[in-house]
Amino acid sequence: MNTVKEIETFDAASAKHYRWNDLPAEPMKGGITRRLITSERMMIAHVYLKKGDDVPYHSHENEQITYLLEGALHFWLGEKGERELTVRAGEVLVIPSYLPHRALAMEDTLDVDVFNPPRQDWLNGTDAYLRR
Repeated sequence: MNTVKEIETFDAASAKHYRWNDLPAEPMKGGITRRLITSERMMIAHVYLKKGDDVPYHSHENEQITYLLEGALHFWLGEKGERELTVRAGEVLVIPSYLPHRALAMEDTLDVDVFNPPRQDWLNGTDAYLRR
């Protein structure tokens, strides 16, 4: 016997519209600030870094797509930073779940990060590695 999975549908009013400039910029360590938009299963963030800002080594269960709109970030990937690369404006880095990584802003940078699932540590403020 075939079964048909019910698909939940939403009306057009369930779509949400945002303007980045209307969202509050959350200050982090150094010159880093960020703006977040989240849905049930995804998160997108604008992360603004000043030249020299350092995002310390960390890892997370979330898959991450990092797309640079402006600037450049130098990354160290792996437990001991065994892979290094610089990602520049117009380039994308896909970071798998649980891969340790660190980033250093080589110049003032606007980074768009997409996460699946949403970063709960970013939502509840337990992301101490990015806090002052």
